[in-house]
Amino acid sequence: METLHLDACSPQSREQAIDEAARLLKEGQLVIIPTETVYGLAANALDPAAVAGIFAAKGRPQDNPLIVHVDRMEQIPPLVKELPPAAEKLAAAYWPGPLTMILPKSEAVPKVTSGGLDTVAIRMPSQPVARAIIARCGLPLAAPSANLSGSPSPTTALRCAQDMDGRVAAIVDGGPCQVGVESTVVSLVGPVPVVLRPGAITPEMIAGVLGECQVDDSVLHQLKEGQTAASPGMKYKHYAPKASVTILRGSSPAFCREVNRRGGEGVCALCFEEDLPHLQVAAIPYGREGDDLSQARLLFEALRELDEKGARVVYAREPHAAGVGLAVYNRLLRAAGFQVETLPEE
Repeated sequence: METLHLDACSPQSREQAIDEAARLLKEGQLVIIPTETVYGLAANALDPAAVAGIFAAKGRPQDNPLIVHVDRMEQIPPLVKELPPAAEKLAAAYWPGPLTMILPKSEAVPKVTSGGLDTVAIRMPSQPVARAIIARCGLPLAAPSANLSGSPSPTTALRCAQDMDGRVAAIVDGGPCQVGVESTVVSLVGPVPVVLRPGAITPEMIAGVLGECQVDDSVLHQLKEGQTAASPGMKYKHYAPKASVTILRGSSPAFCREVNRRGGEGVCALCFEEDLPHLQVAAIPYGREGDDLSQARLLFEALRELDEKGARVVYAREPHAAGVGLAVYNRLLRAAGFQVETLPEE
């Protein structure tokens, strides 16, 4: 398959790119679109054959549910059995934006889209090109991250092309993603809202609207054997470079000292900018210490750069797991296969 590269960054070509993307999506094709979180591999969420194409292109297990993207509230009622007051409150507060809500699905949503579950994950992105494409094609779009399954999510069109050229009909370049990690996923099917995947909309922000919010145990721990994944990003090893990654928990001096001690050929540090002057091994920063927004925006690109450096063993500085930092830590845990070491302080 020859993949079209459509430029939505330039005002001169944006409308043509949106029109072409919408046309392909209406034909049941796969199109990579920009969002504010990461780039998404989009298809008609209501067309089982088109959705099956997403799984095939990504090499994604079919029990991993997909998120359905809409551009206006009027698209939601046909997708769900009901729209509870909690969903309406969160939508008023944080949509369009990086928040996904899990709700009981209607019969209109194919099982292949929901990963075989009786629920559907829905969000309304804020990225203007994404909104325009959804509006132009008039379809709800299933759109997981536009990478090969298990590898770091792409935050630029270039990274999408590296993984997906020849696998999809088109890639729409809308510029770098502003958030950099996937949307927060909150389940509204039980008595208490539960965050299943953290993102830029924090549990505290959700609790500020709904009065309460819990964080699922799977955010910081592996799913138990046989446990069902109710959200993308819960069940399988995700976001991983080719190297073996271990998270090191400790201060900057302890981290730098230990990584320098273990250093050698193929060893690389995934660190904060402030650590760089103190490291004697190859190092790639993923933001500034204490700045969880910069960490979220840069993490996936840093993980990709590890492969380009030929890293075989990676030691990652642990982020502070609060606020948006919880999302960063969640992604790093999965990239590391939950390998975490606590360093002694001297």
